[in-house]
Amino acid sequence: MRATQALASFCATLEGTALPERVRARARDLLLDHVAVALGGARLPSTEAAYQLLVMMGALQPLGAASHSNGQGATLLGWGQRAEAAWAALVNGVAAHGLEMDDVENRSSLHPGVAVFPAVLALAEQLASPIADVYAAVVAGYEVTLRLGAALNPASAYARGFHPTALCGTFGAAAASARLLGLSAEQTAQALGIAGSMAAGSLAYLDDGAWTKRLHPGWSAHAGITAARLAAAGFRGPQEILSGRYGFLHAYSDASQPEELQPPASLEDLAILRVSLKPYACCRYMHGPIDCLLAIRRQHAPDPQRILRVRCGVLSAGRGLVADPIEAKRRPNNIVDAQFSMPFGAAVALISGQAGRSVFSDSWLQHPTVCSLMQRVDCESDPELDRYYPAEWRATASVEMDDGRIFSASVRYPLGDPENPLSEEQLTERFHELAAASIEEPSRRTAIIDHLRQLERLQRFSWSHLL
Repeated sequence: MRATQALASFCATLEGTALPERVRARARDLLLDHVAVALGGARLPSTEAAYQLLVMMGALQPLGAASHSNGQGATLLGWGQRAEAAWAALVNGVAAHGLEMDDVENRSSLHPGVAVFPAVLALAEQLASPIADVYAAVVAGYEVTLRLGAALNPASAYARGFHPTALCGTFGAAAASARLLGLSAEQTAQALGIAGSMAAGSLAYLDDGAWTKRLHPGWSAHAGITAARLAAAGFRGPQEILSGRYGFLHAYSDASQPEELQPPASLEDLAILRVSLKPYACCRYMHGPIDCLLAIRRQHAPDPQRILRVRCGVLSAGRGLVADPIEAKRRPNNIVDAQFSMPFGAAVALISGQAGRSVFSDSWLQHPTVCSLMQRVDCESDPELDRYYPAEWRATASVEMDDGRIFSASVRYPLGDPENPLSEEQLTERFHELAAASIEEPSRRTAIIDHLRQLERLQRFSWSHLL
């Protein structure tokens, strides 16, 4: 079976009731994390602009105006409004990517949940889908997104100026939507073929702090739902969109690895089990060095005024995102720039002892001590770190003081990696911290947590009454 057909068959025949409990538990954790970042980013200016698009279209309804089961809409997280599923998915996807805290996976170097979950949640709510189908759709979406990302070879995609989350997330959202719509394997392959003409995403946002990176997963979710619906209506796409001579891998990579497209051999080897959660509000390539610097701060408490030089060992695959050109990275002009500036992340971590949403802010961006210390941050590549990539995102950091002392640290698995996971308590605290931007009452946030952790009790997906 060719690659597209093999993945389509896997997705179409996947049954939520057959998934191991550890897979369902991981899906629930990732769902909780996704809802947290979506609620946390709901009122960012970039999300408000996406919301205003729906206002201009006359596409909104009050949350209580229609039942989720009558096919009239899906919830816009944090807005108290609903819209048709494809448009709700767009806004929710933009919101969830705004904080740079959504999940990530090592081999594919992309964010799967921010494209898959907006499509699944919106369509499942509008369809009142059985919970078993929701699980199957999530796993199918992650599987397609992550296997395509690994096959793409993220370093090659980055070098060509493409954003893997946007490219692969479109296919993942299409696969998830096809599963919720109950499409056959042939129809699912058609949906993937159609999605191939919708997958796009430029890294040009790195040059000037543009919001287009935040648009990418929202558009992927919107396009994925649309592709699956077109396939359901009989629209035809290319039969072998993934590995064909003009297919996905040919178009977006110079060093593809098509063997990565093969579906898993068993349900114990699902890609969703390899996904990391992000404790810090910045590019994942910055997390390892930040872990090192936070450890140095806890152990040695270096005085920022007496630091001569900070050295961050970064992976070569991420240099173009967070370290180059270094002079520009030492002078971020806005929050998007800061989220992709290793010098800013290093400086703010050493000075504040934090790297979450609260410090990736305009006030810290303009903080004189942070601005000064950024000029003393260097980024270095190390073949010894690269040797383990992409299976392990190792990192190092050192702080040289004006009296000659040098403090050093290294990390093998950054915090949030499956080998160094966040605890259930940390996930709960993270949810409250992020979701508070949209939901002030702690009791309401707790009710959402309880609801999402006990999906098994529901026959069909619903949650608008909580939002």
